[in-house]
Amino acid sequence: MSKKIIVIGSGFGGLGAAVRLAAKGHEVQIFEKRDKLGGRAYVYEINGFKFDGGPTIITAPFMLDDIFKAAGKRREDYFELAPCHPFYRIFNHEGRCFDYNDNADFTLSQIEQWSPTDKAGYLKFIQSTQAIFEKGFVELADKPFLNLLDMLRIVPDLIKLQSHKSVYSYVSQFVQDDFLRRCFSFHPLLVGGNPFETTSIYALIHYLEREWGVHYAMGGTGAIVQGLGRLFEELGGQICVNTEVAEILVEDRRATGVRLADGTVHQADVVISNADVAFTYRNLIPEQYRRKYTNRKIEKMRYSMSLFVIYFGTKRRYTDTKLAHHNIILGERYKGLLTDIFTKKQLSDDFSLYLHMPTLTDPSLAPPGCESFYVLSPVPHLGSGIDWTQAAKPYRDRIMQFLEDNYLPDLQANIVAEHFIDPLHFQNTLNSYLGSAFSVEPILTQSAWFRPHNRSEEFDNLYFVGAGTHPGAGLPGVLSSAKIADDLISRGN
Repeated sequence: MSKKIIVIGSGFGGLGAAVRLAAKGHEVQIFEKRDKLGGRAYVYEINGFKFDGGPTIITAPFMLDDIFKAAGKRREDYFELAPCHPFYRIFNHEGRCFDYNDNADFTLSQIEQWSPTDKAGYLKFIQSTQAIFEKGFVELADKPFLNLLDMLRIVPDLIKLQSHKSVYSYVSQFVQDDFLRRCFSFHPLLVGGNPFETTSIYALIHYLEREWGVHYAMGGTGAIVQGLGRLFEELGGQICVNTEVAEILVEDRRATGVRLADGTVHQADVVISNADVAFTYRNLIPEQYRRKYTNRKIEKMRYSMSLFVIYFGTKRRYTDTKLAHHNIILGERYKGLLTDIFTKKQLSDDFSLYLHMPTLTDPSLAPPGCESFYVLSPVPHLGSGIDWTQAAKPYRDRIMQFLEDNYLPDLQANIVAEHFIDPLHFQNTLNSYLGSAFSVEPILTQSAWFRPHNRSEEFDNLYFVGAGTHPGAGLPGVLSSAKIADDLISRGN
């Protein structure tokens, strides 16, 4: 039977769920606070440049294909995905680089240049990630953990897979060289985790990347958002941008609809929140209606780091540099810097960076003869007490001077478009609790059943999609949460 379904927010989790449910004949309506779709995948357009606001690394493309197949369409008719080679170019603090991709011989040749004795260990590491992938992704990523028994069933597997170890500790069993350990353990940072604390289950990302590659959407990640939005409207879905939800209306353990910021009330059979889970409970549902997710519980949970991101365009090309499409620039400190970010919550003098250079693959994102970039630095969330109204400009200057001195000659004299975001943006614009960039931190005690559930424990017809619910952040994670929500609603669970 057709249901009236309201989706709050239009990130990939919300769009994925909305399309899947609209394809089944439900009446689905998306309410988006900002002026266009995308959530963290918002697109900034400045002086002829296009900048992807958030995710730029596309893995598990089959998950996008599945959404279009569910609607009887072909993903290729909506946007094009291009493989990236290398997946990443990783620099040490001296500017020496390491490339890797899905070609084992190529990656082994790169390891040979750093630590020949680690080649055998790398092969064992990669082989071991298949079992983690089969259990952690194939079996569990798109399955809801709605009761404790679901969790207890997998405990023996978690023990067998050494999930009590961190990603860094797990990698270190196989690889001895310090820099290579960093190269094979940074992935948790892409989903908001500290490699020294995130469960080794996240080592499955290596298998996922090797099996299906790392891709870029031609036209930018925003092309995926546009494609999903177009498909949703073709299915009869309704999109309302510049429309902020102020409250989820609840009665007798059920969500009855939403009240918008302008006071308008919309009734619904089902409500799906793609907003941050902590924000949803804390800001959209009065505390007297919440039994488990009280403000105190929300405050006690651990949240991911935030990000400082600079989007910039130059009036010259930089194709003659040593940079690739995806660059990881590691500072001299690794564990110490991560401790500063996650534990001490202090802004360090040094940093590690992700530098995205999409115009190497897709010059259309910039005017002719120009280059488009974004550079991202992990920073503490707002629980740090850092005053970003004062800290942002000096931090921006340090990063840009570093890039000019080491990677992009005469950078600042050539900038013709620029915009930056900091933890205050994540809090005030993206509605992320504490300005966290990836919601709930992916540690073992906040994973699977321990993570906020895909169907609310508080209200029978309120569902969550996105980074804060199971299985977690990253494009595969949020698309899995959309599939879970669709399955639960379709089964009446």
